[in-house]
Formats: sequence, structure tokens, C-alpha cells
Amino acid sequence: MTYPAGYVVPEVWESPAAAALDNESMASAMMSMNRATAGARSEEELPRGTHDLQLYSLGTPNGMKVTILLEELGVEYDAWKINISDLKQFTSGFVKVNPNSKIPAMYDYGPDAEDPIRLFESGSILMYLSEKFGGQFVPKDLRAKAECMNWLMWQMGSGSIFGGGFGHFYKYAPIKVQYCIDRYSMDVKRLLDVLEQHLAEGSKKFVCGEEYTIADMAIMPWVKCLDWGYSAGKFLQVDSYKNVDRWMQTIAERKAVKRGLRVNGFGPDAVVDRHSKEDFKPEEY
Repeated sequence: MTYPAGYVVPEVWESPAAAALDNESMASAMMSMNRATAGARSEEELPRGTHDLQLYSLGTPNGMKVTILLEELGVEYDAWKINISDLKQFTSGFVKVNPNSKIPAMYDYGPDAEDPIRLFESGSILMYLSEKFGGQFVPKDLRAKAECMNWLMWQMGSGSIFGGGFGHFYKYAPIKVQYCIDRYSMDVKRLLDVLEQHLAEGSKKFVCGEEYTIADMAIMPWVKCLDWGYSAGKFLQVDSYKNVDRWMQTIAERKAVKRGLRVNGFGPDAVVDRHSKEDFKPEEY
């Protein structure tokens, strides 16, 4: 069986034309964003604010991880919204900080104002910021630190399932293919069950026990996205994972998390570009 009918897998893959897909408007948008080649598509420098840390991001789960940590750390930073629909991730300035053209990306001008440290990949940014600011939100004990890294890398590895797999085929793909939706729904529910069973062991408050870590900050936005981003909470019966729900609510109550979720975001309360603590109300701290 093939879909669409008559499709034959070619000997050598070639990029399809947008017009060949069913939903022309959606196909055009997707094809303009995705190509089989890397590099800049337009000349445009990135903006720069007054702080050492310059974040270029978007209020997606991967972006939320970093802004949550920055707010938890209580440090000052500038966060610039990168509109991927406008292909701002393919400007020459953004490609310079991240040759993979994915958000989030960051410069740290603190060590060398003329030659800043560049950072890309959300997990790498979380680890860097923790180390830069005294190892906060990473356990000091060797065993506990290893567990934190285990769960951080678990999230990094599963992100393509939550987002690139399930999110794409359930919500964004121009055609609905049952095989793809079933395949990734099964994987997402398996991942939720992995987390559910882990949190159930001793009724863990956080994924590493009683200590709140960057692993929690990395995982939470992706679980949240299943309902908030994809409107798939009922479809996947997310609320049936009681320990996951308990863990989510514990994290969601933190003021820094509430602020971090809004930075570079989309809703009416979004802080589109964040430049100082004054972008939030005093009572939000």
C-alpha cells in the first residue's frame, strides 16, 4: 500500500514541489520553511540589548525551557522573539549564532564582549547557564546529577517524537495520515507512561526526587504543549496520567515558571521581547 495512491519510493530522493501537496496554502508555508540545505537565506543582523545574555527564541517548548531557567536564576537578559513563520531563523545573523537555524540560540557577552560565546540547542543552553551561575538547578551529588542528566537527555531525545512527529502529523501536516498519527500517538503515550511510572515511585515531587532541576524545566513545556499547543489533551487522555498531572501542577505554581512561559510568547499576556525585570509586574515575583 502507498499513500497517495500510486506513489513509488524513488531510487534517489528529490525535494517535492509545494504544489504537489493537497493543501496548497499550508504546503506552501511548510515548504518555504523546510529545505534540504542549510545556511542563510537573507542578510539581517540580530538585535542586541544591554545585557550580557542575549537570547533569540520563541515561546515554543524548546524556547520555554530556557526562559524558565533564566527567570528561576533571577538574572537579567534580553530575549528577542524570532518569528519562524517569517523565516527569521534563516537570517545571516541567526545562522551565525546557530548554523542549524533552530530556536533557541544565545550569545553570552560576559566573558568577552568582542567575541561572545555562542550557544545553541536548548539542553546545551540549560547546562551552560546552570554552570555559569554556580551549578544551580543541577544536583551536587554525583548519583543525583547523573539522574538529572538522564532525564534531561531523555527529553532531548523524545522531543522529535512529541513535536516533529506527533505535533506535525496530528496538527500541522496538510493531510491526515492515520498510520502516522497512530504511530506517533502510541509513542507519545508510551513516553507519558514512562514519566508516569517514574513519578509514581515514592510519589516523587520532581523527576529527581525532592530537588527541582533543569530536567523538570526541560520536560514540562513539552507535556504542556500536548494540550496547549496541539489541542490534543482529550485525544491522548493526558489527564489520566495522575502523577504527571500532579507534577505539572507543582511546577506551574512557581512564579518564575509563569513568567518564563510568557517570554517571546503568543497569548494576550505575552512578553514579546523581554529586556528587564520591569517587563513584569512586581507582584509577579
